[in-house]
Amino acid sequence: MTTISQTAGRTLRPTSSSGFFSALALRVTALFDRLERRSAVRTLNELDDRALRDIGITRSQIEDAVYGQFKAELSRYL
Repeated sequence: MTTISQTAGRTLRPTSSSGFFSALALRVTALFDRLERRSAVRTLNELDDRALRDIGITRSQIEDAVYGQFKAELSRYL
């Protein structure tokens, strides 16, 4: 006896809402990342120069360190 599935002739297409929710999730994630990085920059700017020197950065390198550009520069020297 042969069994035929009812979904055999249907095509699977994504619903329009799934694209909307994935785009929304990406934007919310990007927003939280940006807020977290801004908070880190603000916190590092509140430190004095000696504390920044202990961390291994100068005041002019704070944003590069937070946004990841400083790491790429350091890897060239290591």
